[in-house]
Amino acid sequence: MPQRVKELHCIMPIANTTSIMQHGILSHERAAKLKHYSVAMEEIQDRRDKVQVPGGMRLHHYANLYFHARNPMMFKRKDQADSLCVLRVSRDVLALERVVLADQNASSDYVRFLSPAQIRLINLDQVYADDWRHPDDRIAYFRHKATMCAEVLVPNVVAPELIVGAYVVNQQARQALLATGFNRAVQINAHLFFQ
Repeated sequence: MPQRVKELHCIMPIANTTSIMQHGILSHERAAKLKHYSVAMEEIQDRRDKVQVPGGMRLHHYANLYFHARNPMMFKRKDQADSLCVLRVSRDVLALERVVLADQNASSDYVRFLSPAQIRLINLDQVYADDWRHPDDRIAYFRHKATMCAEVLVPNVVAPELIVGAYVVNQQARQALLATGFNRAVQINAHLFFQ
């Protein structure tokens, strides 16, 4: 396991954390059965709905985590930063049965689905980069943008016990998260939220 993978991330509305600490981080399919707020982009979810993981389940049957939350998804939601948190998930999740890695956004046309043992095939330099822009190379831009959204796909649910803490953008968001009863470490990290 590469040492730079210290934890995994899940971008989540603070309003969902009470439910998450009870039920876990759910797959799209399971979350649809509960009242919740979503940061997902509808057009991306329509695309994800059509993806079948080779040798596995349909993509919406996996709870998805990012290697790094400072990615294009967070950039799209940066104006909502005050109402979001990034749940920090133990990398022990990688040892669970039937976990699948995606070397980029799992709905990308050129995604490779990997076993956790193949983690070294993911370009972690690109995943953890601060920026994915390549002004002189449009193809490099698209590839890097997709790679920054590399995912860990966990069948059905990530148990609450694997959530080790959260990041928030500021003190106001920290107070909002703590007010939900969240009982893990909460750190302010504005940079993660593009602030």
